[in-house]
Amino acid sequence: MVIPIYNDEEVIAELLRRLTAVLTQIVKDYEIILVDDGSRDRSWSVMQSERQQREHLRIARLSRNFGQQNAIAAGLSLTTKDLIVLMDSDLQDRPEDIPVLIGALLADPQATMSIAQWQERKDSRMKIAVSRLFQRVSNSITDIHTMPRLGIFRVMQKSVVEELRRFPEKTATAVSLLYYIGSHYVAVPLKRDARFAGTSGYNLRKMLQLTFARIFSFSMFPIRMVTYMGALLCFGSMIAALVLIIYKIMGNVLAGWTSMMVLMLFLFGLNFAFLGILGEYIGRIFLETKQRPNFIIDQVL
Repeated sequence: MVIPIYNDEEVIAELLRRLTAVLTQIVKDYEIILVDDGSRDRSWSVMQSERQQREHLRIARLSRNFGQQNAIAAGLSLTTKDLIVLMDSDLQDRPEDIPVLIGALLADPQATMSIAQWQERKDSRMKIAVSRLFQRVSNSITDIHTMPRLGIFRVMQKSVVEELRRFPEKTATAVSLLYYIGSHYVAVPLKRDARFAGTSGYNLRKMLQLTFARIFSFSMFPIRMVTYMGALLCFGSMIAALVLIIYKIMGNVLAGWTSMMVLMLFLFGLNFAFLGILGEYIGRIFLETKQRPNFIIDQVL
């Protein structure tokens, strides 16, 4: 099991209690890997205390906060088991559903992943709306096409994780790459509970960052859109120039100062938008060429 942890001191003990109760009923040889993603509370101390009481618990601490997706990648780099469960720490993913996911995976001989598909989730309307928008945009303009309402909660075969480790990319997220690999998966309808404690660390800014990470890592649509809009504007300017020449020949001079200013502001704004899109791609090339690690594991116990 791989679970990223960030400021979850109130959840860890209950999380491990429920996980242990479920996993001991399934298999004797299991391992729970908790990855502390630079928590600012007592999460690491609680994890250390729990490790002394649980022989199957393995804990890792990153040198700083690298983000949930990189914490997931760090945890997956430490896994050795044949089946890997990936889930959030807030107990919205129910540990009691792990046998259901495993059963669905083993029942389909072609599947290498089984993923929770939320039929009911107790999240804010904004978070649900942003998640739906993210899924629709991703399916429309990237090479990654997923079923609706899929979460992080999943069970994977070891072969999927081994394939993931072959990707040296620095700007694509771990979950996006899991879909990009193209492994056959089965979606399992499940309910999602409310958070056990605390508040979600996923604000609108982080959701948008994930959206942009997938779009700019797996799609050429934005840069192609720039080309299409540039061609359309050139065509429109040629038509406008022709109309102005005709007016000039007919002796009708247009005052048009306001319209010219509006047009100039529009074109300047459009140019800055184009530069921003180009900057996103160039910036990602810059980060990829540096080959800096996505995470640094400070300690493993």
